[in-house]
Amino acid sequence: MAQYPNIINGYSIKTTKTFEVKNPSTGKVVGEAPRASTKQLDAAVEAAARAFDSWSKVSDEERSKACHGVAEAIEQNADELSRLLTREQGKPLNGLGSRFEIGGAQAWAHFTADLQLPVEIIQDNEEGKVEMYRKPIGVVGSITPWNWPVLIAVWHIIPAIRSGNTVVIKPSPYTPLSTIRLVQIMNEVLPAGVVNCITGEDSLGAAMSTHKGIGKIIFTGSCNTGKKVMESAAHTLKRLTLELGGNDAGIVMEDADPKEIAEGLFWGAFINGGQTCAALKRLYVHDKIYDKVCKHLINFSKKMPMGDGLNEDNVLGPISNKMQYKKVDRLVKDAVKKGGRVLLGANPKKKGAGYFYPITLIGDVDHGIALVDEEQFGPALPIIRYKDIDKVIAKANDNPNGLGGSIWSKDIKAAKAAALKMECGTVWINKHGAIQPNAPFGGVKSSGIGVEFGKEGLAEYTDIQVIMS
Repeated sequence: MAQYPNIINGYSIKTTKTFEVKNPSTGKVVGEAPRASTKQLDAAVEAAARAFDSWSKVSDEERSKACHGVAEAIEQNADELSRLLTREQGKPLNGLGSRFEIGGAQAWAHFTADLQLPVEIIQDNEEGKVEMYRKPIGVVGSITPWNWPVLIAVWHIIPAIRSGNTVVIKPSPYTPLSTIRLVQIMNEVLPAGVVNCITGEDSLGAAMSTHKGIGKIIFTGSCNTGKKVMESAAHTLKRLTLELGGNDAGIVMEDADPKEIAEGLFWGAFINGGQTCAALKRLYVHDKIYDKVCKHLINFSKKMPMGDGLNEDNVLGPISNKMQYKKVDRLVKDAVKKGGRVLLGANPKKKGAGYFYPITLIGDVDHGIALVDEEQFGPALPIIRYKDIDKVIAKANDNPNGLGGSIWSKDIKAAKAAALKMECGTVWINKHGAIQPNAPFGGVKSSGIGVEFGKEGLAEYTDIQVIMS
């Protein structure tokens, strides 16, 4: 049984207490993760603080080179990381699975390595010169979820160290092993203490958000937990970036081609088995093409093989853990009980230990049922019929979340006009969830505070200092 360590100040530190990490496809134990104590959290923060003294003074060019080095190291270890990720999270190696995630981590690291935040000259005239500098905050605490553990770790870590900060990361207890291995790989490139990793239960994350030695928390996860992070961080006035839950709405306009959009709708909703914050969670389809859209989406969905992610033929895997499996099952059963029409799936045949839930499409539903109103975070999609575009946009906006949304139409001008009326951080046209490293990403309303990616995301890891002369 492989026992994984904490990574503190460049050293592998094992603990006497551990917890098992299991493969959601088989139920077998993948490895044991360390159950870090608050003393070890203190040690990690102290190591990061010591490293910050020198790392923050390293030249911009050297930090850029180091981040490129991290990206190259990820590439060199891509196969190992992909297989470990599949074993602990469940997503398949192929399709939009583990190899896709590790490739994305490389691409994001390389792109972020080239970002810069130069001194901005606000004023330079006879009245004087005003310059704005972006300075690193200090120790950044990163708390990551279980759905995209490696990619989100890179989203948190690379802009933090690129801008001169140091990091203590705590991954989800469901998927800690690939993050531990990622940080080990990073420490082969970076100076000791620049990136540290500790693992444990959720209480460890709570200790991070109150820790006096951490100057910023970046958290990706549920809205409820994000609120708790914000509340506990207030006592030390930490800087915050919170990327929280989404209940993304997709609106199919009456001129869309049902057959052409079926593939895009499918992957928009079911990338990573629907376990993605910015996945399509509610689909509104115009009455005139509702039946055709459902038909083509059913036909496309039936073709997607689901099973153990280590099988190269599969492109869909299990739900990552028992808690989430039970939630999806509860929401689907509730929708059917309240009149939802099962178009596909909804009847999981539980065989063996895997948390496999079939791709599920539920028609003839509306607001007022949990599958529509809540974020299901799994392979179940409610499909809602509408007639009036303005009324359906109002319905789409009638939700506490506001992460992403999409409009599907041949008329791009009309689609953009509708998109501007949606209350969410990103709107895609004729696609959904296609994030990229040069475009700021973040939510409104209960879906978070701040943004990630691009120069705007990099700036979130800095404090502003103005010098007037």
